[in-house]
Amino acid sequence: MNRNGEIIIIEDDEDDHFLLEEVFTILNYPNKRVYFHDGFSALEHLHDPSTVPFLVLSDINMPQIDGFELREKLKNDADIHLKCIPYLFFSTAMSQQMVIDAYSMSVQGFFIKPGSIPELTDTIKAIIEYWKKCASPTNFQ
Repeated sequence: MNRNGEIIIIEDDEDDHFLLEEVFTILNYPNKRVYFHDGFSALEHLHDPSTVPFLVLSDINMPQIDGFELREKLKNDADIHLKCIPYLFFSTAMSQQMVIDAYSMSVQGFFIKPGSIPELTDTIKAIIEYWKKCASPTNFQ
């Protein structure tokens, strides 16, 4: 995990891109945000050896490859796995079975997209602050 790295956001809804960007602007985090509309594009980006992101926020329901399939691909890819990138679901879709499935795949968090900017701001701030303080093998000092 690279605390100063990109925040990868995998989300196919343009309105959500806009709202998330508003929140990141409010919070003034220096991390670059990189948005992908589908898991394949994100996977390609993450395979680049120079890409060492801070974390991944992934929707579940997306075209071509859903969030669960993407998580499984990332988990089983040795090169990407060594980058120690926190993978979190950030979705409007939720059921108890989805949460069970997510955690069984070693997802590091499952968050429901809040309905208002203040709630979204609080949620994103909690996520970022937690991971900024978290130690990982790649940022241990």
